[in-house]
Amino acid sequence: MAPNHSGELGGEVDAALLDVLFTQTPVALLIVDAELRIQRVNTASGGMHGTTIEGLVGQPVAKAINATDPEGVEAMARAVLNSGVPVFDRLVPGRPTAEPDTEHIYSISVFRLQDGNGDVLGAVISLIDVTEREQRQARGAVRDAARKKIGSSLDVITTCCELTDVAVPDFADTAMVDVLDTVIRGNEPPLGPLFGDEPIQRAAFKSATGLTQVYAVGDTSKFPYPTPYTQSLNDLEPRLITLDETTSWLAADPERGRALREAGVHGMIVAPVVLRGTVLGITCFYRSARPAPFTADDLLLASELVAFTAVCLDNARRFTREHTIALTLQRHLLPQGHAFQGAAEVTHFHRPAEVSGGWFDAIPLSSGRLALTVGDVAGRGIHTATTMGQLRAAINALAALDLDPDELLARLNDTVIRLAAERSALPPADPLRDEPLTATCAYVVYDPTTGDCTMACADHPPPVLVHPDGTSENLEVPRGPSLGDEQAPFAAARMRLPPGSILALYNDGLLKAYGATSLETAQNRLRQVLSYRDRPLNELRDEAVYSVQAVRRPEEEAVLLLARTRIFGEDQVTTWAVPSHPEEVARARDRAVRQLEDWNLTGNVLATEIIVSELVTNAIRYGTSPVRLRLIKDRVLTCEVSDASPAAPHLRHARTFDESGRGLFIVAQLAQQWGTRYTSSGKIIWTEQPLSPGPVQQSM
Repeated sequence: MAPNHSGELGGEVDAALLDVLFTQTPVALLIVDAELRIQRVNTASGGMHGTTIEGLVGQPVAKAINATDPEGVEAMARAVLNSGVPVFDRLVPGRPTAEPDTEHIYSISVFRLQDGNGDVLGAVISLIDVTEREQRQARGAVRDAARKKIGSSLDVITTCCELTDVAVPDFADTAMVDVLDTVIRGNEPPLGPLFGDEPIQRAAFKSATGLTQVYAVGDTSKFPYPTPYTQSLNDLEPRLITLDETTSWLAADPERGRALREAGVHGMIVAPVVLRGTVLGITCFYRSARPAPFTADDLLLASELVAFTAVCLDNARRFTREHTIALTLQRHLLPQGHAFQGAAEVTHFHRPAEVSGGWFDAIPLSSGRLALTVGDVAGRGIHTATTMGQLRAAINALAALDLDPDELLARLNDTVIRLAAERSALPPADPLRDEPLTATCAYVVYDPTTGDCTMACADHPPPVLVHPDGTSENLEVPRGPSLGDEQAPFAAARMRLPPGSILALYNDGLLKAYGATSLETAQNRLRQVLSYRDRPLNELRDEAVYSVQAVRRPEEEAVLLLARTRIFGEDQVTTWAVPSHPEEVARARDRAVRQLEDWNLTGNVLATEIIVSELVTNAIRYGTSPVRLRLIKDRVLTCEVSDASPAAPHLRHARTFDESGRGLFIVAQLAQQWGTRYTSSGKIIWTEQPLSPGPVQQSM
C-alpha cells in the first residue's frame, strides 16, 4: 500500500485504529481531561467496572474505578500531566461497582495527551484487571518461602513456628498449629482417623490482627465434638469454612467461637497434618482483616503447605505401639474412600468408638449398578473388629455373584451361623467361646439405567430417602431377623428413584448420637438435616455430623453412608432386539461397532466385535427368545446379551483338536470381567472392558 503524502490514507488508518481500540480491545481505556474527569471510554471499561459507558463519562477517574486509595491515583495521574513522563503497570487496588465487597487489583498505565502546539489536553489511562495473576504470584511466593524457611530445624516446635511465619500475613491474618502431645514427646503418631479429643498441644501461633488465643503456646487441650477440627481429624480431609451468624458448630466450642466472632473472622481453613496416613496434628488459617475470602486455590495451597510441613516433621513423629496396632486394624478393615461411581455420588461418615464392629461399603456391580451396605457386629474387643472384617469381605464376595439383596442376606446369614459354630468349638478356656455372634445389616442395590432400587434389612434400621423436591421419608423395608438366626427369612422392597434422590444408610449408633428419645424422632432429625438437597453431599454429611450430641468418648460408633443417585442418559445406554436368526449376528456386531465409534471408543472395537459375536451366537443357538443386546458406557464399557433361558453357559477348556468350546474362554480373555446375572425373565451374560479411546482398529 503506497503512502499518501496528503495524509488522507493516514487519517483513515487513524480512524480505524481508534475504532478498534474503543470497540474491540479487551483493555479498558479512559480518556480524561486536564481536570482528570473522564471524557471518553471504550466498551471494555463498562464491562470491567460493572456500569454503563454513559455512567462513567464525566466522573473523576479515581471515583470511576473505585480505587481503594483515590488520592494516590489522582496524584499519580496529575504527575503524568505535569511531567509528561508516563507511568507503566502501576498496581492499584479497587472495588468494581458490580462487586463492592471484593477487592480487585488493576494494572494502570497513564500517558499524557497534548496537541501539536504542546498544550496538554488530558491523559489516556489503560486498566487491566490482574487480580488472578497477582493472586497466583502471591501463592507462588508463599510456596517459595515455605521451601526456603520450613524445615531448617529438626525441632517440632521450630518447624511449626516456621509454618506460621510463612503463612502470616502473606496468606492468612492468623495461623496456628496444634500437634499431638505424643508427637512432641517423640512417640509414634497415630494412624487416622482420630476421635478429636486426644491431648493436643499448641505448638505455634501468629496473628497480624491480635486474635485472642483461647489456649497459649505450650498449653494442652482437646477439641470439642463435633466441630470442623474433629471432622478433619476424623476423615483426614482439609476444609474451607465460611463463618457468619448462621454457623451452627460454634456452639459446640463456645470459647473458640467467641474469640473468632470478636476478631471478625469470616473465613477459615482447617487442615490436618498427615503423612502416609498418620496424624501429627492440625493447622488452622483464619482471615478477618483481609476482606477477600479463602478460595479453592487457597485450600489447595494450604494443603500443600501442611503436607510439606508434615514431611519436615517426620523425624519427630513417634506414637505408642498399642494405639498404632488398634488404628492399623481399623484402617485395614474399613474402606478409606470411595472411587468414582457413575450410578451415584457417595460419601460417608464414620465415628469410631472405643470398640468398633460396624462397617460400610459402596460396591460397584455389573452393568453400572451400585450396592450400598451398612452393618454392625455385636460385641466388644479386637475379635469383634476381626469378625466385622470377615463379614465385609463375605459381602463383597457375595455381591460379585449379582445376588438380590434378600438372597445375599440369606447367604450372609449362613456365613454368620458357620462362624458362630467355629466360635463355639473354641477351647473352654477361651472367653470368646461363650459370646454369641449376631450382626445387623442393610443392603441396597441401585440400577442407574432404570432408577430401580432394591433393598433388604437384617434387624437394621431402614434407609432414609430424600426426594429431589426436598421431601423425605423413612422407607418401609421389611425388618428381618438379625444375622445368625437359624431360621431367618428375608424380604426385599423395590421402588424406582428419580435422579437426584439421596439415600441415607446408617446404624443405631448414629441415631443414638442425636440424643432422641425414640427411633422415629432421631430419623426425623436426620431427614431434616438432609432436606437441604441443593447443597453438596459432603456438606450435607458434615451438617448431619454437626447435629449430633457432643460426646468425648462415645460408647457406640456412628456410621452414615450417603448416596445421591444418577440416571444414565440416552447417550450412555443402547439396546437392540436381536431376532433369533444366525444372520443377525453380523448385524448385531455392526451396530455395536457403529455405537463404539459414536462414543469415540474405537480402541474397544476389535474386542467388542468378538465378544458380541460369541455371546449373541450362544444366545441364538442355545438360548430362548427374546434376545437383546445392550451396551453401557460408564466407568467401563459393559456389553450385555440377555435371553429368556435360565440355563447359564460355563467356561470350558477345549483340547487341541476340539472344534468347539472356546467361545467363552475367548470372551474371558478379552474382557476385564464377565459373569451371569439371573432375572425374573431369564438371564444376562455381561462383560466389562476398560474404556479405550484410540485409533480405529482393524475390524473383523
